[in-house]
Amino acid sequence: MIDLYYWTTPNGHKITIFLEEVGLQYTIIPVNIGAGDQFKPEFLKISPNNRIPAIIDHEPADGGAPISVFESGAILLYLAEKTGQLIPQDLRNRTQVLEWLFWQMAGLGPMAGQNHHFSTYAPEKIDYAINRYVNETGRLYAVLNKQLADKEFVAGDYSIADIAAYPWIVPYERQSQNLEDFPHVKRWFEAIKARPATIRAYEKAEALKTQTLDPDKSRDLLFNQSAKTIQT
Repeated sequence: MIDLYYWTTPNGHKITIFLEEVGLQYTIIPVNIGAGDQFKPEFLKISPNNRIPAIIDHEPADGGAPISVFESGAILLYLAEKTGQLIPQDLRNRTQVLEWLFWQMAGLGPMAGQNHHFSTYAPEKIDYAINRYVNETGRLYAVLNKQLADKEFVAGDYSIADIAAYPWIVPYERQSQNLEDFPHVKRWFEAIKARPATIRAYEKAEALKTQTLDPDKSRDLLFNQSAKTIQT
């Protein structure tokens, strides 16, 4: 059983998509980042960077005590290795998947995140910052488009590299990007969007967003479930 500490962000979606794809049993524990749940001491024991997602695996492969993992890329790699799914076993294909996983973690996610911040949330609209991150997001879309020109998925077969990147493409309009300018990305995007596991993952996100939870009950749900012996 996997406890998934989650909120409805691109990084959170990565893990629900993976778990739905492989059919691994899991429980979602909401961490309402708008209410500041990510700063609670109990959560920081699991995720010292006060960011979602994080997991606790109650049945680790070594048969030992439950183990916690934070950072979405590390979680994807951990779960792929645990299940033997969505990551190649041969050296060359595995290396390519890891290259593109880290490309997303170091490039697409942070740059798109800054795009969102300066375009939508910053109290002052700074043209230089907006243009910088919109343009860099577009450059990264072009890199992905070129990679997909002769491949169905980022590294050939569907993998954690695709799962990592897809949720950051979902808000493409908010990033001031037009998928018509990136036809290979568009084809890839539509294929992943139609996968049953992706549909289920985003349905769970919508269900969570539309719930009206009493703040005290929500906090109790988070921390009562996290009060377990874990290995960090």
